[in-house]
Amino acid sequence: MKIIKFKPSTKFKYQRRVLIKNLELNIFIGIHNYEKKKKQKVRFNIEIITDPNISPSKNDMSTILNYETIVNKINYLVKKKHHDLLEELASNIFDVIFKFRLVKKVKIKIEKLEIIKETESVGINVSKTRI
Repeated sequence: MKIIKFKPSTKFKYQRRVLIKNLELNIFIGIHNYEKKKKQKVRFNIEIITDPNISPSKNDMSTILNYETIVNKINYLVKKKHHDLLEELASNIFDVIFKFRLVKKVKIKIEKLEIIKETESVGINVSKTRI
């Protein structure tokens, strides 16, 4: 009989992030009449933290959050309807992203790039966590 000694396993704490950086789209956004008639350039920065207990596997695509899919869904969302407020748009983006079971936390920064001439941009930063 051979005795095999096991070394204590080392535990790691992982945090995986999917980043969408500086996505710029021309969209209808805003409460003013002129904003409803002319598209504005808007920049999106999104950070998505996924479940660290699920290891990514190329053989199981449900273990991976596809950033291309997220970008396509955002494109579809902003083309589908006018949003009066950036906060409303952020909330709708959260709804889309949290449909993926891997997602634990999302941070969204949305900026209007050309609305106030004296600024580079104006916008919001919002985060939401799955409990």
